[in-house]
Amino acid sequence: MKNFTKYFMFSFILVLFLSGCSSTTEQPNEGLFEYKESFIGDNSAVVHIIEQLRYAEQFEKVSLETKAEPYGMTIQYEHMDAAMEESEYEEAAVYNASYLFTLIDNAEWVAFDFGGNTYKVNKSKLQDWYGKELNDFTNKEELDVFIQEKLKDESEIQQLFVE
Repeated sequence: MKNFTKYFMFSFILVLFLSGCSSTTEQPNEGLFEYKESFIGDNSAVVHIIEQLRYAEQFEKVSLETKAEPYGMTIQYEHMDAAMEESEYEEAAVYNASYLFTLIDNAEWVAFDFGGNTYKVNKSKLQDWYGKELNDFTNKEELDVFIQEKLKDESEIQQLFVE
């Protein structure tokens, strides 16, 4: 009986140790909707959102414009691939802006500086382009499908950036 108890305790401790050492890998964007209804003045929430979007590994800094309406932000990225096509930057701007406008209630514009290639997206223009209010989305899967459907037509994307 004494050996059984030792064996049981050893097994129990081993299981605890192994489960504590195992890493859980989250899918990208999985926790984004916990920031739904954030505000542009909440620097921490804004940074956490950006860190889960496209090109997060190149994210350098964000400047929040909170003194006067319309509120917005400029996001700077560094070390972007020089071989990237303009369409890739535009898609990233649309994708990231869609998430930012969905999750941050009072954000009205966002400018992306991809190492010298700058794209500005206005919330009302993006919603008109989509034909849908971004605040209506409640989960990542639904928003991703919606964005990807719209990103299929490259000529439509370019219209969004024509002044």
